Amino acid sequence: MTARQRLIRTATELLTGSGVEAVTLRGIAKAAGVSHGAPLRHFSGRAELLSAVAAVGFTQLLGHSTRLPAGTPRVRLTAACHAYVDFALANPAMFELMFRRDLIDSEEPQLVTASSAVFDYFAELVQLHLAEAGEGGVRTEADPRLVAASLWAALHGLAQLWLWGGLAEASFAPSPEAALAVTLDAYLGA
Repeated sequence: MTARQRLIRTATELLTGSGVEAVTLRGIAKAAGVSHGAPLRHFSGRAELLSAVAAVGFTQLLGHSTRLPAGTPRVRLTAACHAYVDFALANPAMFELMFRRDLIDSEEPQLVTASSAVFDYFAELVQLHLAEAGEGGVRTEADPRLVAASLWAALHGLAQLWLWGGLAEASFAPSPEAALAVTLDAYLGA
């Protein structure tokens, strides 16, 4: 393992254990057992290091999302939506970091590649579902990538509201699964 990989792994572990705000260059260096200046020999700054960690998160999310059951495009898309929310709820600090544009460099090439792979995969599932629905007589003129972006935003909002307590404490939302079922019915039809 290279020193760069070790710093990314240490930052990921610190993020998981202590949250986004604890992931400082000094904190990472201390946890890795290196001098406080060592991270700057491998990264231009905190944003580059956190972007590398966020790329790890997107890679993990893609791995989580691609382990889908066999079945129709609708079944696979539904499973991918559940995987997205499950990942967010199981990895709240990573989920937060992945979308914190104030902490990461959204143009960092490795991060762009990793996040684009997740969206492209999700958009492909949406496109397959829409094609299947079209064969069943349901027509939509919407761009599948726009539908995918809208559905992703709904899933993201649901997960984030649940994590931050906006829905978890609401009497009408018994579980994230119940809220997700309503979201999927709205997008995919009952």
